[in-house]
Amino acid sequence: MREIVLDTETTGLDPAAGHRIVEIACLELLNGVATGGQFQRYVNPERDMPEEAFKVHGLSADFLARHPFFAEIVGEFLEFIESAPLVIHNAEFDLRFINAELALLGRPALDPGRAIDTLPLARRRFPGAQVSLDALCRRFGIDNSARSLHGALLDCELLAEVYLELNGGRQPDLGLAQNRVTSVVSSSEERPRRPARVHEARPEELEAHKALVEKLRDPIWRT
Repeated sequence: MREIVLDTETTGLDPAAGHRIVEIACLELLNGVATGGQFQRYVNPERDMPEEAFKVHGLSADFLARHPFFAEIVGEFLEFIESAPLVIHNAEFDLRFINAELALLGRPALDPGRAIDTLPLARRRFPGAQVSLDALCRRFGIDNSARSLHGALLDCELLAEVYLELNGGRQPDLGLAQNRVTSVVSSSEERPRRPARVHEARPEELEAHKALVEKLRDPIWRT
């Protein structure tokens, strides 16, 4: 199954307040394993960069001014994701921004129903615990030391590993399979020994068979 891990960086928290996407990244998974296929673009937001947002991702307005507008990369983006499910941490946030950008271009919105949101997945698995991407990396022993600032592609790579762990890890059935084998061996050893069954024909059965053969015409069983 093909899935796409997706993340964005933005100028703020609300597209309705005029905030825009400044980076978008996608990572391809096949049957839960990264294939190496990826899509990443910095985007000129056509506006200034608030200081609060700059502290999060470190992308300045001057840097982004040298990159394409969303309208210039939207075709590549949609072609890459195709109709695959989208694995996103806090999907409502990213899809709200992507759909706002698509609306500005008169394009159809992405269906929220195609999103696999790892945030509620993590909350169900670890109720009451922190479920930020950093917290989940610490919980699963995933190295996130390179994440001094948020970056969409790096976050996709980390989220792909987190998603794998949320689904049981690289060998989700290994422990269970080992338990099953141990159980079978254990139950076999504890089962009481029974004498072997006798399968030889009794004398009366041999006589009955002989009588039946005598009634047949040229039987091949006659010796």
